[in-house]
Amino acid sequence: MTHGLVSVGYEGRTIEDTVTALMAMGVHTVADVRLNAISRKPGFSKSRLREALAAAGIEYRHLRSLGNPKDNRTPFWSGQVEEGRRVFKGALDNEAAVDSLRELAELASDRVVAVLCFEADQAMCHRQVVIDEVVARGQCPWRRRRVRIPLRASRRPEC
Repeated sequence: MTHGLVSVGYEGRTIEDTVTALMAMGVHTVADVRLNAISRKPGFSKSRLREALAAAGIEYRHLRSLGNPKDNRTPFWSGQVEEGRRVFKGALDNEAAVDSLRELAELASDRVVAVLCFEADQAMCHRQVVIDEVVARGQCPWRRRRVRIPLRASRRPEC
């Protein structure tokens, strides 16, 4: 694939494993769709993530307006994913979000772009809605699989 979108969740992964997987997939740009680009996981806060990606030749973009509002996270965590998706889709109905969706589509028109958030399972994450919105507008291809980031042997096998 020379351009389009891939989905990446870094839950249970290290920054090193994540960057290695992104490089293996030919990712040119990471679009961080977290509302707040901070993390308790080492290496995944905005500055550190940007530095790690830059060292690998990968561009970083924080698309804050595509982040899931704090008050809409419980549905995703509690198994009411469809409700969470519905609410989040409504939250995309503003100029900043529409501009960010357009930017994401433009980026993906000539390079591989990874849409990044924490949740490992894209079906349980708002980033699937982001990808669906870009694809529904007919603006870019979507590789229908997520980046599989290998776990190190010391990690729990269920992750």
